[in-house]
Amino acid sequence: MDQIEIVPYSPELSPFFKLINQAWVEDYFSIEPFDQAQFDRPEETIIQPGGTIIFAKQGEQIIGTVGLHKVSDEVYELIKMGVSSQAKGKGIGMMLAQAILEKAKEMGGKEVVLYTHSKLIPALRIYEKLGFKDSDLEPGKYCRCDIKMEMDL
Repeated sequence: MDQIEIVPYSPELSPFFKLINQAWVEDYFSIEPFDQAQFDRPEETIIQPGGTIIFAKQGEQIIGTVGLHKVSDEVYELIKMGVSSQAKGKGIGMMLAQAILEKAKEMGGKEVVLYTHSKLIPALRIYEKLGFKDSDLEPGKYCRCDIKMEMDL
């Protein structure tokens, strides 16, 4: 088995951000306009406003991705964490989450928030193991989310 490598965003990897995330969003929910904007224009919607995207790569294959959306100078939102179906259950999600939290620290983040849904059990387990705590969910932020979590870095 090839070693897993965490690689930064580059325009050539943009299709994988869409492909991996669109698959899980469609499996559990439906694509919302903000999803489509992030899938189609990640540089404009995530990177240029001060966020980042990273990928998990095994050999020549991209098998996972996660992003950070800049909320403020000290707060980032963990967004769009997904692992390809053939790589699920191998710890890739945890590896991505740990790497993106380190990236948030490097970028000056003091806090990371995330919005998720109670039926995404594997993701919730990762977030809890990393130390994310439940927080009050503000109404209307995201239609599909019923949980907000946050973590001080």
